[in-house]
Amino acid sequence: MFEPVHGSAPDIAGKGIANPLAAIASAAMLLQYGLGFIEEAKTIEGAIEDALRNGYRTPDIASAGDRIVSTTEMTDAVIEALKIASYSK
Repeated sequence: MFEPVHGSAPDIAGKGIANPLAAIASAAMLLQYGLGFIEEAKTIEGAIEDALRNGYRTPDIASAGDRIVSTTEMTDAVIEALKIASYSK
């Protein structure tokens, strides 16, 4: 019921260039709309925003001069933002 609509992208599998943000945002949607965990969902959404605000970009959303990161690095940036958010509560 809650999944990113981009599919599995077999043409880029294993290359580390896929953007994980839709999958992470889908987890936030599951928490908010499926399970009623509104604050937790907002925390995930905020972590995504923080990663983007800090300049992390996968190749598909990068502009000239942006810091381009891999799938893993983008995921790590969101996780780090989640850790920071959990410490500030």
